[in-house]
Amino acid sequence: MLEVFADGGSRGNPGHAAYGFVVKKDGMIVKEEGGYLGIETNNFAEYTALVKALTYLESGAKGEEIHVFLDSQLVVSQLSGIYKVKSPKIRELVIKVRELEPAFKVVKYQHILRDKNKEADRLVNIALDRKLYGT
Repeated sequence: MLEVFADGGSRGNPGHAAYGFVVKKDGMIVKEEGGYLGIETNNFAEYTALVKALTYLESGAKGEEIHVFLDSQLVVSQLSGIYKVKSPKIRELVIKVRELEPAFKVVKYQHILRDKNKEADRLVNIALDRKLYGT
């Protein structure tokens, strides 16, 4: 089983936005990635992190069980069918997630507290700081 920790954030909503994800196998990091998205909403950044992670895994982890941890209760609730997706832009990202899911044996989504998602959050902030402050 692979574990994915995904996060997105924006400074302002909408505002400068970025995504980050960390993939772990047996507790060891096998991939981490973060990137700047431009001016977007926080929800767009959260979903983009998930899409980027699943896209990365699609080529090398077909048939694997994927356990995705997100600190966005909204995203987890929408993907679980508890909440509806109203935004057309977010709906496009949900469609992409649904297109990627069949590549894997199982994809589970679980909400976690923000302090359990520090690695992915760190990647979001690195991407934002690089873009905004050149650091």
